[in-house]
Amino acid sequence: MAYTNNLRNKEVTLGKIEVAPEVIGVIAGLATCEVDNVAAMQGGFASEVRERLGGTTNYRKGVKIVLEENGITIDVYCTVFFGAIIPLVAESIQTAVRDTILSMTGLSVLEVNVHIVGVQFDKAENVSLEDFPL
Repeated sequence: MAYTNNLRNKEVTLGKIEVAPEVIGVIAGLATCEVDNVAAMQGGFASEVRERLGGTTNYRKGVKIVLEENGITIDVYCTVFFGAIIPLVAESIQTAVRDTILSMTGLSVLEVNVHIVGVQFDKAENVSLEDFPL
């Protein structure tokens, strides 16, 4: 993407801006996590183990980017909470990812394919003996 500046009727090229696919993946991952009823992003085994052992959070987890001549195709893999209306959540993800990438980078998003790979149930509360009077 090249920007030009018309200064006194003389066109001056300011240079070229490149956005790495990794950055687009981070933007898509964060936009997805912001959608209501998205429980988690789906990552590979290695990234899951790394995060659980105290490693850094991989914000590209669960996002696949394909750069094409006329735009970007994005695949998002995520888990939703039980009771969520999956078509509405998927549509919200598509809109959020497309709009966020467009506003932050100006790049055209051709498709946002949403893959719901799991359902997360509410976690059971931890109960201790102190909760029950004797």
